[in-house]
Amino acid sequence: MDRRDAIKWMLTAAASVAVFERDALAAAATKPGAPAATGYGTDPDLIKTYKPGDFWPLTFTEAQRATAAALCDVIIPADARGPSASSVNVHDFIDEWISAPYPGHDADRRTVIEGLGWLNAEAQKRFSNDFVNLVARQRNAICDDICYAPKAKPEFREAAQFFKKFRDLTAGGYYTTPEGMKDIGYVGNVPLATFDGPPPEVLKKLGLA
Repeated sequence: MDRRDAIKWMLTAAASVAVFERDALAAAATKPGAPAATGYGTDPDLIKTYKPGDFWPLTFTEAQRATAAALCDVIIPADARGPSASSVNVHDFIDEWISAPYPGHDADRRTVIEGLGWLNAEAQKRFSNDFVNLVARQRNAICDDICYAPKAKPEFREAAQFFKKFRDLTAGGYYTTPEGMKDIGYVGNVPLATFDGPPPEVLKKLGLA
């Protein structure tokens, strides 16, 4: 199984967990004494074209944005089946996500920002350079130590939790782009064959021909 297939399987599993968490939260919200929901505001104008930062202030500095883009491409690099994650601006999606003023996003913001800081510190420690300036072999060497939390060494466990969160956000962002949906074979609401209308015999039976 290649990297893209593995990520797609993990994303499916994560989505299943999210459904269980959603149902649990919904059940909790119906209990007596549960806090009232405040809502997320009005729907956006779907005719307007929005730019990053139009809804709320973004978090990434230019350096953090570059590091995030580099890590996105370690997780989903370009290959024959599709472009890299950064080329479809997944790092901008992650910036929007961690900047959103919704419950839980503040925790993700802290995890991502601290994790990107750790990534650069580790790159400097091992290779005397920032993560974004490392070659692929060096980036992979760092990520190999944090890519699977259950087997991470004690000194890498916190960084492994960051990598897990960042990988899930990268996969979620990538596979909701047109390029990502094409990669997983999602067709969507498009016609699969030309429709010439009801058969003449049916129209005749209904008195419409």
